[in-house]
Formats: sequence, structure tokens, C-alpha cells
Amino acid sequence: MPTVTEHTHHLKIRSTQLEMNPGTNSGARQGEDVEGKLLAAQAQLELLQQQREELERQKQEVETLNSRKREFVSCQVELSERLTATLTRIDREVYEMRQEIDDLEQCRACFAGHLAKLEKINPDAWQREQMASSLERAMAVVEHADDEFTQAAEHFARSRSGTLFNGGKARRVISGDFGRQLRNGLAFNLPVLTLGTIALVVYLLK
Repeated sequence: MPTVTEHTHHLKIRSTQLEMNPGTNSGARQGEDVEGKLLAAQAQLELLQQQREELERQKQEVETLNSRKREFVSCQVELSERLTATLTRIDREVYEMRQEIDDLEQCRACFAGHLAKLEKINPDAWQREQMASSLERAMAVVEHADDEFTQAAEHFARSRSGTLFNGGKARRVISGDFGRQLRNGLAFNLPVLTLGTIALVVYLLK
């Protein structure tokens, strides 16, 4: 068999081509990692700052709304109390006014009745024979009207309608004692006056 000859080739490679600087690459990567972490942390801080500012803004809005709410509630309570008290006074005033109007309507009807009776009295139409009884009835009508006028004036004296009665009691046309004396005197002397008048007429006709 032929002999196999081994050939050995020697490769000359520079050491600089084979040797690598692991320290330089590792430092670059570490620098990049640190810078990335710093950027991420800065972004996180900015995000947290934004969230904090948003929370502060929301907190301020809530405090403002709560303050306005408390102001509204206070105003609501104060105004409700004022309106309630005023409504109560108005209701009482309206009731009193209606009561006074009812009293005035009754008073007016009463006075209208008395006025109608007084206007029907005609002393000039009284007959001599009926003078005493007619005068008695007429004085009763007058005294009744005068009494009710006085009572009405006293009733309304403390109200806003008091001025309708001139602010005072009624002035009686004829006092009770004087009226009774006048009526009694006329009733007692009327026959004498009648006889005297007849005698005077007879004497003049002679």
C-alpha cells in the first residue's frame, strides 16, 4: 500500500483577532441598562406625578363641592325656616282678615236694616191720637240702632276697620234717661195739650 503522507499546515492568526475584550462590551451593556432604568424610573415618576396632580385636583373639586353643598344646606334650612314662619303669619293674617270681612258683612247687613227702618219713620205723619205710641216705637228703633252701632264700634276698635266708625264709640242721639223722660212727659202731657188746643180753637171761632 502506498504510504499516506500527512501534511500539517500552520495557520498564523494574530492574537488581536482572537482576543476579545469582554470588559468593554459588558460595561456598555451595563451603561445602557442603567440609562434605560433611569429613563423608565423617570417616566414612572412623571406618571406618578401626573396621578398625584390628578388626585389633588379631584380632592380640590370634592372639597369645593362639599363646601358649596354645606353652604346650600345652610341656606336651605335658613330660607325654609323663614318661609315657614312667614307662611304661618300670612295664614293667620288671612284668617283674621276673612273673619273681619265676615263680621263687616254681618255689620253692614245689620246697619242697612236699621237704616231702612229709620228712613220709614215719618214723624210728620203721626196722628195726635197715636203720638205717644208712635214716638215710643220710633225711640225703640233709634235706641236699638244706636246700641248696635256702639257695640260694632267697640268690636272693631282694635282692628284695621276701626276707622270706619270714626275711631270711637257711637254718639247717642238721645240718652236713655233723657229719652225716657221725654217720652213719659209727652205721654203724660199729651191729653192736656190736646184739650188746651181744642179750647183755644173754640175760643177763637166764637
